[in-house]
Amino acid sequence: MEAVSPRPAEAVAEPLLALSEVTKRFGNFAALSDVSLDLRPGEVHCILGENGAGKSTLCNLIFGVHRPDGGGMRYQGAPFLPAGPADALRQGIAMVHQHFSLVGDMSVVDNVLLGRERGILDRKGCARQLAKIADQYGLPLDPFAKIEDLSVGERQRVEIVKCLIRDPRLFVLDEPTAVLLPAEISALLDVCRRVAAEGRAVVLVTHKLAEIKQVADRVTVLRGGRTVATSSEPSKDIDALVRAMIQGNVEALDTSAASILGLELVAHVDHEPAAKAGIEALQIDGLTVKDSQGVTRLDNFTLTVDRGEIVGVAGVEGNGQSELTAVLAGMMASTGGRIHLGSTDLTGRSPKEITAAGVGIVPEDRHAVGCVPGMSLAENIYLNRLDEFTRFGFLNRTALEREATTLMQRFDVRARGPGALFSSLSGGNQQKAVLAREITLPNLSCLIAAQPTRGLDVGAVAAVYGHVREACSRGIAVLLVSSEIDELLTVADRIVVLYRGRIMGSCPADPARKDAIGAMMAGQPL
Repeated sequence: MEAVSPRPAEAVAEPLLALSEVTKRFGNFAALSDVSLDLRPGEVHCILGENGAGKSTLCNLIFGVHRPDGGGMRYQGAPFLPAGPADALRQGIAMVHQHFSLVGDMSVVDNVLLGRERGILDRKGCARQLAKIADQYGLPLDPFAKIEDLSVGERQRVEIVKCLIRDPRLFVLDEPTAVLLPAEISALLDVCRRVAAEGRAVVLVTHKLAEIKQVADRVTVLRGGRTVATSSEPSKDIDALVRAMIQGNVEALDTSAASILGLELVAHVDHEPAAKAGIEALQIDGLTVKDSQGVTRLDNFTLTVDRGEIVGVAGVEGNGQSELTAVLAGMMASTGGRIHLGSTDLTGRSPKEITAAGVGIVPEDRHAVGCVPGMSLAENIYLNRLDEFTRFGFLNRTALEREATTLMQRFDVRARGPGALFSSLSGGNQQKAVLAREITLPNLSCLIAAQPTRGLDVGAVAAVYGHVREACSRGIAVLLVSSEIDELLTVADRIVVLYRGRIMGSCPADPARKDAIGAMMAGQPL
């Protein structure tokens, strides 16, 4: 499927890297099937697709992490089959991975030099190179600062500089903006544009349609490991690209889902008012958390959430959000303050007791604390209610899987079946399964969701928030912790901003307040 006609032939540069019918299998699973695309100098080429579509596999083939099982690649006109990432780097291909690969107790300059030089390190020379790159791309860094003392945005800057200092011909970025402030995202996209303007090729994997509109010259859409659409005018073809990605009818999406996907400029989507709105459900009073070193991670956090209300908690990672949700889930002890759900005191209660009280928890790290990967999908969906399917110590798997199948259909959890290992599901389907479990608690009165859409494709994001809004319309109080400001502005009723463990400020979820929220996330009060 070709979304639009390609550019005129005279304007098209020869490919720097060309993939022809590339296939990659992991066992019997085909992660990529007959994928063909070309990456041209001077262009930002965005890769779009659902979770599990093959985007990261494609990047890892280019960077030499994996080797193709079929098809071929040509780089600078010659056959290309890197022996590994080091070989790809030597040939002028650099990659910023989805997760940081920095050594926290080392300096910026030492991280940049790591693996590049042997013997006596020329730290001063490297610092001069960093200063040059800072001037060239607008990426200032203190070369002798320790990584552990840097903000998330500064760490991302280090990852980018590690690549740029190698003077790459091809620059690959896999989901680089997930944890950045709005201003930092704009700065990173500006770097992509500057790199391309120098005649290099840039590959950007992203789920965010606003980023595609802002920076993409061309877009390739993957679905099920295959190329299903391309566009040479992506800013004009967003609807068609999303339709190709989710294999759905964009016009059939409701208004709020379309807003989340970025298909319409909707100021704010109001959910239906709950019958019991205005009645306090969750009360958090003076919650304080200090770590083992005595450092205050959460400082006098006070907040109420009414029934039928969605309150968003915004902030850059590392400002107390993880501690907040861990305490509310009963997985961390507070050093001060109280937590009530209605008239029930939940302070210091165990996770089991908190669940029994009617609190659903969608944790930030679904792999570590939200599931048991070695158990089946059905067992994970009913993890906190397995006793309903147990008699005389034996689990009735037939009944369990029958009920789990119903929830799989309702929440669009895609797997081989309810008996599939949870670890075999894609990240998006794992997240939807965890949400299905928590949001269907029989006595649910409060839902606490931490980063519920991290790493999800745009279709899954819309589905997750659709279920959250539906729960809210039933009078459920929702505390939604996310670093995605646009999503919070679309879904929440009001937003509080955390900075260094304290509430920096609060405001209605109004898109006109986006800049103010971003400023508060950076530590500037209203």
